[in-house]
Amino acid sequence: MTGLPTFDDALDRVLERITPLAAERVAIGEAAGRVLVETARAQVDLPPFHSSAMDGYAIRSTDTPGQLRLSARIAAGSPSARSLERGEAMGIATGGVVPEGADAVVPLERVAASDDSVTIEAPVPVGANVRPQGGDVRAGEVVARAGVRLDGPLAGALAASGVAEVLCGRQPHVAIVATGSELQRPGTPLAPGHVYESNGVMLAAMLRAAGAVVDDALVVADDRDGHRRALEEGLERDVLVTSGGVSVGPHDLVREVGGELGMEQVFWGVSIRPGKPVFFAVRDRTLVFGLPGNPVSSLVGCRLLVEPAVLALQGAADPRPAFRPGRLGTEVERNRQRDELLRARIDVEPDGVVLVPLDVQESHTIVRSASADALVLIRAGEGVVGAGTPVSYLPLR
Repeated sequence: MTGLPTFDDALDRVLERITPLAAERVAIGEAAGRVLVETARAQVDLPPFHSSAMDGYAIRSTDTPGQLRLSARIAAGSPSARSLERGEAMGIATGGVVPEGADAVVPLERVAASDDSVTIEAPVPVGANVRPQGGDVRAGEVVARAGVRLDGPLAGALAASGVAEVLCGRQPHVAIVATGSELQRPGTPLAPGHVYESNGVMLAAMLRAAGAVVDDALVVADDRDGHRRALEEGLERDVLVTSGGVSVGPHDLVREVGGELGMEQVFWGVSIRPGKPVFFAVRDRTLVFGLPGNPVSSLVGCRLLVEPAVLALQGAADPRPAFRPGRLGTEVERNRQRDELLRARIDVEPDGVVLVPLDVQESHTIVRSASADALVLIRAGEGVVGAGTPVSYLPLR
């Protein structure tokens, strides 16, 4: 084994340097994707009243079976002005307020109706097709706890329970600097010896999905002045992410120039493959992540370290990568020194998820790697891991 920290240890060291950002009020219509920092409770009972579960007739169960006088019709949003009397039925729409005196609703298809009466041939039990007041949630009950990241359904649940705004962690502002004289932006003819810059695009998309506000990536050549200007600008943000320039070559300037700008190095290198030469530093409250230039290495470093940091800054209760259980689809050989994250395809079988590693695992193969659904964790060690062995994986979709 090397003396490098595992990615679990490295993430611990990242998270212990994080203080969540200030909270802010967010309208519920804009809150999906945000992290709650205050538990949100229902403001009303839901439903707020006894309501009909279908189109039909509001009745008294004790009046069935029998012929009932049709006395009114109740539309959703227009409650009846009076109670239901014995021997009566009221037409009611789905979602309509069940009138006082009624204790059941009989569906349209179970009734023989005329202009002024309905005939019900079978008994109807108490509570049939009635949604009770507060059956979903009672006023004051917890709908979403602090630390959860809101998705669309949870935001909808909050809105339905009367929550107009929620207290969320501020979204971190992220700068991305892609380094390398060979990099060229897509959309222009490719010059000899150059490649199109893709890491900035990839990282920006990943971090926006994690809730960050991300500047367009700066692309800088391998010179000290360009690095200094770009890093100085990036250090004004909550998080600075660089791509490339963190290894030991003569053009790897990020760590050196960053040190001149006051960055405090926390670690350099993590015992993972791909992604070993990842760099983490801080300056004041700014977090700095130096990711390798190989695209898959950059992807892995972002998924394991940067995304969790972005979530932790927003106040997420559990920002760590959510590994899931599965089974290995083919035999693979362990790496003796480092934990390995293999790109794999997910096959869902009747007895669970099977992970099939891609044939090509080189860290520069971003196009082939884009077909992967998951990163499969293979712990360092001797020998092979056989097909069918339980493993942990991290979804990429």
